[in-house]
Amino acid sequence: MRIDIITLFPELLKSPFEVSIVKRAIEGKKVNVFFHNLRYYTTTKYKQVDDAPFGGGAGMVMMIEPIDKCISKLREDRKYDDIIYMTPDGKQLNQKISNECSLKENIIILCGHYKGVDQRVRDHFITREISIGDFVLSGGELAAAVFCDSIIRLIPGVLGDESSALSDSYQDNLLAPPIYTRPANYKGWEVPPILTSGNMPKVEQWREEQAFKRTKRLRPDLLND
Repeated sequence: MRIDIITLFPELLKSPFEVSIVKRAIEGKKVNVFFHNLRYYTTTKYKQVDDAPFGGGAGMVMMIEPIDKCISKLREDRKYDDIIYMTPDGKQLNQKISNECSLKENIIILCGHYKGVDQRVRDHFITREISIGDFVLSGGELAAAVFCDSIIRLIPGVLGDESSALSDSYQDNLLAPPIYTRPANYKGWEVPPILTSGNMPKVEQWREEQAFKRTKRLRPDLLND
């Protein structure tokens, strides 16, 4: 997989890609991630990438021209499966979207800033709009990092045990069951005996039951889906 991220602040993005599972995925050539500074694609004297909105109002709007030039340059070298815009009014990210996007070969992610991008960018370039929640951030960089983490970990060969991702919360519209590790008894707080019984069919049955109960208690809306 190749991920190209268009941003005004590449330095804000780099750190999440330099540690842990994502770092190992990049080093293992499972994914290639490139950051593109939008200011390199503007022709204005002071590297301007934003301007006041037509019709007046507060805030600034990211201009279409540098975005067009950056996307067009990337498209010269390869075909992209998706051009994704991180925006608060996009479709809210969920596990189904992450699963689907992890199967893509090449994607572009555009990080918004200020009041957002010129609507013509969304009308003519963007193929998918994604939000990570009903709130507003200063820019799309942190949202892009969250989104990338959610898909990179699903690429085959990234996790040490690929079956681990299959038991994550939301994979089957259920929250994950409670998990425990050693010691089995800590200050009198004991692990459920079934988990130390060695009876794997019973353990799996217990986990399924607990996942259902936890989902019903904490996220009953998932059961409606």
